[in-house]
Amino acid sequence: MQPKQRRSPLRAALMASAALGMILPAGIATAATNAELEARIKQLETMLTDVKNELISQKQATADNTKRVEKAEQDSRSIYMGNTKVAIGGYIKADFMATRTSDGALGPGSAGRDFYIPGTIPVTGAPSEGFNTDFSGKETRLNVKTTTDLNGHKLVSFIEMDFHLSPGGNERVSNSYNPRMRHAFVKYDNWLFGQTWSTFQDVAALAENLDFVGPAESTVFERQPMIRYSRGGFDIALENPETTVTPFGGGARIVTDDGEMPDVIVRYTHKDDWGHVAGAAIVRQLTYDDNMGIDDTTLGWGVSLTGKIKVGKKDDIRFMAIGGEGLGRYLGLNTANGAVLDAAGNLNAIGSYAGNISYRHFWNDKWRSNLTLGAFWADNSTALTGLGVTKEVQSVHVNLLYSPVPKVTLGAEYLYARRELESTADGDMSRVQFSAKYGF
Repeated sequence: MQPKQRRSPLRAALMASAALGMILPAGIATAATNAELEARIKQLETMLTDVKNELISQKQATADNTKRVEKAEQDSRSIYMGNTKVAIGGYIKADFMATRTSDGALGPGSAGRDFYIPGTIPVTGAPSEGFNTDFSGKETRLNVKTTTDLNGHKLVSFIEMDFHLSPGGNERVSNSYNPRMRHAFVKYDNWLFGQTWSTFQDVAALAENLDFVGPAESTVFERQPMIRYSRGGFDIALENPETTVTPFGGGARIVTDDGEMPDVIVRYTHKDDWGHVAGAAIVRQLTYDDNMGIDDTTLGWGVSLTGKIKVGKKDDIRFMAIGGEGLGRYLGLNTANGAVLDAAGNLNAIGSYAGNISYRHFWNDKWRSNLTLGAFWADNSTALTGLGVTKEVQSVHVNLLYSPVPKVTLGAEYLYARRELESTADGDMSRVQFSAKYGF
């Protein structure tokens, strides 16, 4: 005997629909009662509901299977030591850059040749074009993460290194560079101790650029030691203090290393299906004691509004708006210092404001582009700073990225940036960058 085949709700509903179409005329012809017709309609509605529920169940099962496959892939890259999971990650990246500057070349060993640093754009007042070609693998990075469950508590440690801004290398023979620490922290439930991204920074709102930072002049970009507590969407942190000062009348930056009170930062992040927005505030003490008569402190503060908004199925818009007094090193890779000295040796906080916006568009599953605009302004008191300090910076990045397979990205990017001093002298920089990146 052949086993009896189970009819799916969809097949049964379709058969019932066809039967109802034939039965109704005949039933009407034989004076079928309204009650019989209503019973048949209710039966069909029940069958259609069963079909809907089955389709929902199938969709959920597919989603669950996808999550299991992703988790299995992650676990395959992990090592288990007792109840501790050890995961190794990072990426290998090769950059090929050609840079033109309007007011002289970037000097040998300048970090501005590895990635865009606003304050390194030459401004000499006597136009003399410079041109540099650089190949680099310094952005390559490696990290190790451990996760341990301890009697209902979660313990996470993370350490990461790359090769940017490190001494000990040259381009003569081997192009070797020393590793440098990026992150090193331990997290116990809601508490974090160690070095990582500043709480004042929204990493999820960073633009997708081939350049190491992107619109650096208008980005909060800071890693430092801290103590941070997180709960829900709230974060509060005590972070490493450091003050940068402009001498009276201008001159080389003073890094005081005189911090007495930690920088205090609070942030709230709201997440939804459409993306996220975050608001943050910082209060900090700016200090300087030169042991020769100058000993002063002043207050610094800042606020930021950042976010990432989904557009359509895959596109998104990312933005940052930052402003305050005495932000200094937190904004624009220290394009402006936190304070300036007056003739009496008192500290005066320097105002700085910036914003950027980036639109990411997917042409298809393998090709995408990003257009990023950024700007920075410093509110200098030129009677104190002189005319040789940066007044404003603007930049634009546009790129085309190709991912032939997951975790591999090939791309080209064009950067244009302009820096103007309080003296009105200015200089600009154009860069074409090609990159290849493999993440693991």
